[in-house]
Amino acid sequence: MDFMGIEAFLAIVQTQNLTKAAEILHLTQSAVSYRLKMLEKEMGTTLIERRKGIQSITLTPFGESFVPLAERWRLLNREVEFLQARGPEISLTIGAADSLNVYVLPPLYRAISQQYPALRLKIRTQHTVESYESMERREIDVGFVKMERVVPNIIAQPFYVDEMVLVRRKTEDRNQQEFVAPSELDCRHQLYFNWGPSYQIWHERWWGVYSSSTLQIDSAALIFSLMWDQRQWAIVPKSIAAVLAKPDEFIVQQLSDPPLPRVCYKIVPKYPEPIKVPSITMINQLVELMYLVESKMQGIF
Repeated sequence: MDFMGIEAFLAIVQTQNLTKAAEILHLTQSAVSYRLKMLEKEMGTTLIERRKGIQSITLTPFGESFVPLAERWRLLNREVEFLQARGPEISLTIGAADSLNVYVLPPLYRAISQQYPALRLKIRTQHTVESYESMERREIDVGFVKMERVVPNIIAQPFYVDEMVLVRRKTEDRNQQEFVAPSELDCRHQLYFNWGPSYQIWHERWWGVYSSSTLQIDSAALIFSLMWDQRQWAIVPKSIAAVLAKPDEFIVQQLSDPPLPRVCYKIVPKYPEPIKVPSITMINQLVELMYLVESKMQGIF
C-alpha cells in the first residue's frame, strides 16, 4: 500500500481542499495530486471526485468507505516506524503472587532493569492458580508461585524458602535471639493468617482444631497495623517480617518448633518462544544467583 498516497488522501479529507492539504504536507499541489492519482491507480478506483472550478472536494462512495481503513493504515505505519526507531527489544511478562511481588522479588526486578535495560518487563500480580493458567495460555513467560502443581509443558522449580517466624510487640524483656516455644503463646491473642495446609496442620497440633483467635485476617500488612497489645502475636514468613516489622516497634523471634517453611516456586514454559529463550535464561541465572545460592548456603536445598 502506498503510504505517501494515503497521507495525501487523508490530508485532503481533513482540509476538504487540495491547496490546504499541500500546505500541511509541505508539498506542492501538483505533488499531492500525483500521490492521490498513484493511490487511486493502486486501488483501481476513484476516491475523490474532481470538478473544475470547485475548491471543496467530494468523496466517492468508495472514498468514504476507505477513510477509516486509511486511518488505521496510517496508525499501523507509525507504530512500525516507532518500533524501528526503538531498535531490537524483547518484551517479557512475569506473573507472581502479591506477597512475592511486594516482599521477595523487588531485588530481582531492580537487577533486571539495571543489567538489561533493553528488556521490556511487564509484571502481573495474580494468584498461584491464575499464574499456571496464564502460562498455559502463553500470557506470561515466567511465573513465581507459592505452590507446586503438575501441569503439562510447565516446569516448576523451587527458588526460595521462606522461614516462618514469630512477631510480637517489642518489650524490654523480649530477646530477639531467644527461641520461643509455641506452648508459651496464648492462641486467643493471635493475629491469625492461614499460610496454607501445612501451616494449618501445625497450628492444630499445638492449639487444637477448634481453637480460634480474636482476629483473623487475609492481608499480611494488616498484622502490623492491628498489633497494638504486647500480648498479641503472629506468625509470618521471614521476608514479610523483614519489610514490615519496624525494629523500634516489633521484635522478630524464632520458634523452638516452627511450622514448615514456605517454599516458593519459579515456573517457566517447557517450550518457550525461541526469541524469548535468552531473556528467560538470563532471569533463571539471576534467580539462582540471588535466591537459590542463599538457600543452599543455609542448607535448605
